[in-house]
Amino acid sequence: MSTTEHSFSWRSIGLPVLLPTLLFSIGEGAIIPLIPIAADNLGATLAIAGLVAALLTIGELFGNIPSGWLVSRIGERPAMIGASALSIVGVVICILAPNPVALGFGVLLIGLATAVFALARHAFLTSFVPTAYRARALSTLGGTFRLGTFIGPFISAVIIHLTGAAIMAFWIHVVACVAAALVLLLLPDPATTFGAVHTSRVNDRTLRDGEALVSQQSDRLFATIRRNRAVLSRLGLGAATIGAMRASRQVILPLWAVSISLADANTAIIIGIAGAVDFALFYTGGQIMDRFGRLWTAVPSLVGLGMGHIVLSLTHDVSANIAWFIFAAMFLALANGLGSGILMTLGADLAPPSNPAPFLGAWRFTGGVGQAASPLMIAGITAVASLSLAAGAVGVLGLIGAGVMVRYVPRYIQKPQK
Repeated sequence: MSTTEHSFSWRSIGLPVLLPTLLFSIGEGAIIPLIPIAADNLGATLAIAGLVAALLTIGELFGNIPSGWLVSRIGERPAMIGASALSIVGVVICILAPNPVALGFGVLLIGLATAVFALARHAFLTSFVPTAYRARALSTLGGTFRLGTFIGPFISAVIIHLTGAAIMAFWIHVVACVAAALVLLLLPDPATTFGAVHTSRVNDRTLRDGEALVSQQSDRLFATIRRNRAVLSRLGLGAATIGAMRASRQVILPLWAVSISLADANTAIIIGIAGAVDFALFYTGGQIMDRFGRLWTAVPSLVGLGMGHIVLSLTHDVSANIAWFIFAAMFLALANGLGSGILMTLGADLAPPSNPAPFLGAWRFTGGVGQAASPLMIAGITAVASLSLAAGAVGVLGLIGAGVMVRYVPRYIQKPQK
């Protein structure tokens, strides 16, 4: 039987899941704004710097495919420890990189590690948190990740101020991953802490609920995508657009800072403050969705993300371009925070109740395609035209995505009852 609801304590998931997640996300939050800056310092053009930054989301996309298989075979905690170790390898490669190619390879490894870590922590909560608490636990997990991406850039700003080198801030992620792995290694076996948990048979193997879930999400992924191509080619296109806009925000802001010659430490501080705005709204979006319906967060979020990119595209060469950059960063954070949880919520709404895992895996992969494609789009347009045109194109994409949501959310998802 699963852990009983009356015996569940929120403290029980603090050390094994929330603390390692916070540490890992602080490290990742510290380096994400600095990847394009590091590429620029190695002599990369803006387009190449964008491509290097894109390798993070590309690594996450392709890492999602084997992650379920890996977690189901070695377990949630060993997978998180292994992901931390792989991320350390990637960061060390970035620190020692003599050119943008080596830096990109390190970033790709970090993306792969992030995918494994994210899926393993999700599986852990599914295995050890009772169903009645699971949604709140997942929401708290998402908030913990956003908290880490808020804290990380401020630590980076301090390190850059003390050392004068953006690449030195990459050591923050090394320290964070070591700390996360040590927390996981020093904890007792979760089964001894949480007691007996529900298991099931999957492909002649006995797996905990979380391990079974991620295994089923990864198994026959492309067959599931073909089977659900009607909804994935319609509403899934909106999900891919949301993923694209979020990934674009992470890439285009650091690139923009480089292009307007903003100091590295100031870039980290501005992006950190934007992370605070994003973090402050992670629960508000869920409240709006539950009370008024999914469109009330999906559409304003996409319109806001689109308009924020368009504002950037029109203000690159104005005299107050730094002030406009700060405004756009905060506006994009506000729009992104408003859409917190929308992809997971839509996926849960659409998944068949009898067997949701395969569809959820296909849904997550669809959003991941958008996340990986957007930075590549920015790099490509920047290479042939300009960064301003790339920002404008992404902004128009966000407005198109809002139209897709308006068209298809009412068709596939009913408005929640008040």
